[in-house]
Amino acid sequence: MGQGIRAAGLPRDEVFVTTKVWNDRQGDARAAVLESLGRTGLDRLDCVLIHWPAPWRGTFLRAWEALAALREEGVVTSIGVSNFDAAQVDRLAEATGVAPVLNQVECHPRLQQARLRAAMRERGIVVQGWTPLGQGRSFDAVRPIAERLGRTPAQVVLRWQVEIGNAVIPRSVRPERLRENAAIWDFALTAEDHALIEALEAGDRCGPDPATFG
Repeated sequence: MGQGIRAAGLPRDEVFVTTKVWNDRQGDARAAVLESLGRTGLDRLDCVLIHWPAPWRGTFLRAWEALAALREEGVVTSIGVSNFDAAQVDRLAEATGVAPVLNQVECHPRLQQARLRAAMRERGIVVQGWTPLGQGRSFDAVRPIAERLGRTPAQVVLRWQVEIGNAVIPRSVRPERLRENAAIWDFALTAEDHALIEALEAGDRCGPDPATFG
């Protein structure tokens, strides 16, 4: 990634780099972050997240303290978490006085995380949806919306994500798909569209359950 950024010749301020601290590095988060920084060859990291809470390890608070210190030093611009519930987020803030700027969680039409999204909104924390397309499991259901709008089902789902207030991180290695994913800013969904998508909630995870993973 660092080689790619340098080869692209983009100004540093036009690139936003996020990395994560893995579960078995929570007790040594400072070193983990500095190693990531060294591998990228950048002067700073824009955001660092704790990847999973893995609460039985008892180390995510120690990792958070390390991230807060790195932010104070200017090594990292912003710090956040991934796959944390509201109680875990509150524990971080209460213990350190520093709240995450972002909580990256699985979110898509079949797992909408409405209660967690509301809790994060109340705390001023951005929700970022990973697997935002839900591996395409809702595409057939939203296809009538897509056809009416002259869009793809993926574009409809991504537009729904941003309209409910989520940041999203779809991924692809295909340039045409990257362009498609980015072309969601010149149309809007109706209240009826939102109702149809909300009815798709099924508690259907594509990834592991944060309560037990790690």
